[in-house]
Amino acid sequence: MKNTIRRTHWLKQLMLGSVVALLAGSFTGCASNPPAASSAAPASTANSADGYDEYETTHEAVNFLGGSAEGIAKLMDKAFADYGRPNAYIKGEEAGGAIVLGVRYGKGELVTKSGQRTTVYWQGPSVGWDFGADAGKVFILVYNLPSTDLIFQRFAGVNGSLFFVGGLGMNYLRSQDIVVAPIHVGVGLRLGASVGYMQFTRDKSYLPF
Repeated sequence: MKNTIRRTHWLKQLMLGSVVALLAGSFTGCASNPPAASSAAPASTANSADGYDEYETTHEAVNFLGGSAEGIAKLMDKAFADYGRPNAYIKGEEAGGAIVLGVRYGKGELVTKSGQRTTVYWQGPSVGWDFGADAGKVFILVYNLPSTDLIFQRFAGVNGSLFFVGGLGMNYLRSQDIVVAPIHVGVGLRLGASVGYMQFTRDKSYLPF
């Protein structure tokens, strides 16, 4: 009788342990997924030979931003792991400030893998725990851009996609399948930068909304 009770108790413990292990594995798998990568870029786009490879993109960003090469490389690792190869990038300058409600303005040059170059402006608000001011260079990765004309639209911030590495910050913004990932360098990175949107325009505008 005692042996039967012990076997039953042992079997219950074994089953409980198995269930806990399965649940833990499921939650761990979910937590490791990037914020919006699963639906942002199809596998065919992420592995496309038409995009910039990680080495040349990192080299271009380091030369332009002049920040920590190690920090930029880590952010590039994150972006390439989440979305694959970008098929365009923007090199430009941006300035902004905020006290809870913030604004930002920028100007840069869009460069596509096919060799097209286009001057772009952007502006937009940000709302959240957002205090301070920033100004400086910005390097923006652009994913899944079918044509240069489609950059001229509004990109909404992806919640929870703000990453900091040694004085650099990166976040994701999206409009349908097109994703942009601005990388900022320097002191004054605003905490609310990932909340809000960026509106790209052909001409300069002082209206952030």
